[in-house]
Amino acid sequence: MYEIFVRSHFSAAHHLRDYPGNCEKQHGHNWSIEVAVRCASLDNIGMGVDFRMIKKALSEVLSDLDHTDLNELPYFMEKNPSSENIATYIYERLKPYFDGKQCQLHRVTVGETPETGVSYRED
Repeated sequence: MYEIFVRSHFSAAHHLRDYPGNCEKQHGHNWSIEVAVRCASLDNIGMGVDFRMIKKALSEVLSDLDHTDLNELPYFMEKNPSSENIATYIYERLKPYFDGKQCQLHRVTVGETPETGVSYRED
């Protein structure tokens, strides 16, 4: 099994409703993103999936988040834009890009800071 990954980032503001601390106030982050795809086999040139395909899909998904107030996006109107929910959001939007492909989306990791983050995957 091959696990192929790409990394990217986006910048956005958010606040966590009902959070018992200063994260309830609007603030911003430079989120780091890692997307991992799993492939059981390689194509005729020895690749599981072209990095460019993953990068393009991720770029399209992140363009809706970059330089926004995440709380104003429909998905986050009733869900807090926590790192967990951001990872789920990105995963759900990336998954259709891999329908019918030999590789499947495996994991999305969102880093809120260089030291903290969360991964989401479907089991």
